[in-house]
Amino acid sequence: MDIDQYMKELGQRARAASRAMAKADTAAKNKALLQIAAAIRRDAASLRIANEKDLAQARASGLDAAMLDRLTLSQKAIDTMAEGLEQIAALPDPIGEISNMKYRPTGIQVGQMRVPLGVIGIIYEARPNVTVDAAGLCIKSGNATILRGGSEAIHCNQALAVLVKEGLSAAGLPADAVQIVETTDRAAVGAMITMPEYVDVIVPRGGKGLIERLMKESRVPMIKHLDGICHVYVDDSADITKAVAIAFNAKCHRYGTCNTMETLLLSRAVASRVLGELAHLYAGEKVELRADDEARQILAGYPHLAAATEADWHAEYLAPILAIKIVAGLDEAIDHISTYSSKHTDAIITEDYSRAMRFLREVDSASVMVNASTRFADGFEYGLGAEIGISNDKLHARGPVGLEGLTSLKYVVLGHGEVRR
Repeated sequence: MDIDQYMKELGQRARAASRAMAKADTAAKNKALLQIAAAIRRDAASLRIANEKDLAQARASGLDAAMLDRLTLSQKAIDTMAEGLEQIAALPDPIGEISNMKYRPTGIQVGQMRVPLGVIGIIYEARPNVTVDAAGLCIKSGNATILRGGSEAIHCNQALAVLVKEGLSAAGLPADAVQIVETTDRAAVGAMITMPEYVDVIVPRGGKGLIERLMKESRVPMIKHLDGICHVYVDDSADITKAVAIAFNAKCHRYGTCNTMETLLLSRAVASRVLGELAHLYAGEKVELRADDEARQILAGYPHLAAATEADWHAEYLAPILAIKIVAGLDEAIDHISTYSSKHTDAIITEDYSRAMRFLREVDSASVMVNASTRFADGFEYGLGAEIGISNDKLHARGPVGLEGLTSLKYVVLGHGEVRR
């Protein structure tokens, strides 16, 4: 296969489809989404079989536990994919919405119209659910998309692509609006990120190595995030019951996700009480605790304990490992987060309103939370229907990227024959 020629042909078809998608009406887009959701539920057993093929190959190749977790397509995950599409269908269509219309002294009206970005290239690893989330969001937002999933999920992604095309065709929309890159050759990624004439935006969802490569090589703008180094700070005014439940959930609900807590910060005044309760829970899950000197004294006798190093404050483990640091109070916690956070998601547990508001204002992350698990930093949980990724960039889109993140604004002017004088 001539990869460059193959990717060029995908790009040409996507560009043509993007023009049709930009003018597609809401009813057609919603019909496609609901048809895809129904097909996913109908073919759940076939999807599980395709996923088992991917998992068998992944285990044989030695894929790590975090990646296997992301690759696994459980019945719950299948139901969530279908439900996400139904949620997207129920959301208002942002395309064509005109806002901020104002009369100018000359008599013209000036406003802004929301429009699709065009063609979105999405590069991701070992996550078959991204195929459906990305397709759904791109369809509703009037974009065409080229999806390059990881080789680990090739069988499942191909099965899902058939269902997506089925839904598009049933709604009278171009099948080329969603295209899956059929080759696992990594040269396809290099081609996609260097053809701005066909691709308007790249959304990478993968490891740090992938993102760093794309930042160096891409000629197409990106909506991206690097690490998910998420913190939970337990303030001295925290409700201990809440703090224990949140700190356990934020770490142990799932290990291989970017919104999992990687560092626990505790105010010195409550550290012994909180760690006393958490140690038993973490031990049950065999979580390794990498703690500073003060925390290690409290945790003496814990079976999976190590001394924290400077590298641990920078680490996204994606594994049952947690860094722990005891701080004097809110100021030191915010300083630590400002130094080490990847600006993804950070949370405070406190019953003090003023401290909660300070944390919300001063912590510069895409999602900042009070008395809630970092695991909620997710497009589905935020009511976006699904997400195409979580951006810790500051321009255009930040946090979970849903429908509006896949659109732009253009100025529109309504006149009555006015000329400039």
